[in-house]
Amino acid sequence: MINPMNNARLLPWSSPDGKPCYLAGHGNGYVSRLADNVEAAQLSSAAELIQEARPLLAGRTWTPDEVHLLACVLTASLADVHRVAESRGARLPAPDGDEPDGDAAPGGGDGGESRFPADAFV
Repeated sequence: MINPMNNARLLPWSSPDGKPCYLAGHGNGYVSRLADNVEAAQLSSAAELIQEARPLLAGRTWTPDEVHLLACVLTASLADVHRVAESRGARLPAPDGDEPDGDAAPGGGDGGESRFPADAFV
């Protein structure tokens, strides 16, 4: 018997108690289209936030409260975008013969150097 949860889609929202929500099925119905629209809105919001954050950070005229607020909204947006990436990545077909080898660094990174410039946190 095929387990329908093997093909479940991670939805871009959580249950009231914070647990992930999943959709089983082929992805052609109302909830799937609603999830697509929510994901698109989350990605669009993240892009707008990036456009607002860059000049604020580049100007170096921010107050600690502004930086704190920016960190909070960027973190929330990053969590949304991460969830979208997780959901979409899980729905990609695995290439033939592609099995995880366990060599990847925790968190999905490659274990290499930071992608941030040396003066990013000055």
